[in-house]
Amino acid sequence: MLGGGSLSGPRDPHFELRTATRAGAEFLAAVAARDELALSVAERRTHTVAYAKGHDAIRDLLAAAGAGGVALRLEEYAVVAATRAHANRLANADEANLERTAAAAHRQLEAIRTLGVDSLPPTLAEIAELRLRHPTASLSELAAKARPPLTKAAAARRLYAIVSLVES
Repeated sequence: MLGGGSLSGPRDPHFELRTATRAGAEFLAAVAARDELALSVAERRTHTVAYAKGHDAIRDLLAAAGAGGVALRLEEYAVVAATRAHANRLANADEANLERTAAAAHRQLEAIRTLGVDSLPPTLAEIAELRLRHPTASLSELAAKARPPLTKAAAARRLYAIVSLVES
């Protein structure tokens, strides 16, 4: 592995063992297969390689070859990268949700100001007053402040009705 091996990655890892002949690469693949490790064989212009792709296959191959430290570093990178990607997805989703919530509250406030609370039926006037008093409150918070308390869906429907009155 030291003389003819290369490992690229770590994002999409690719491990190659370079040989002078196809028979040499097939021999390496057969030796790996005895330990239930998969190596594929490919011919290049000037040489042949036995190769593996993917974190799991490469980790297992490195561990079986005695390069446990490298296998652990590859695994550590995969875990850190997956954790970072998951955290970024959550942060991006939270940011998008906050932006949508803020935009919806802004539309609701504009509609309430355009119509005026006094022109609304009592069921809509209550939620309109709550939105005016608590412009940054979530639907759940507004619903809980209603008397009697509403479900989140009921509060959403009422606010949607107010916005729809302006748009129609």
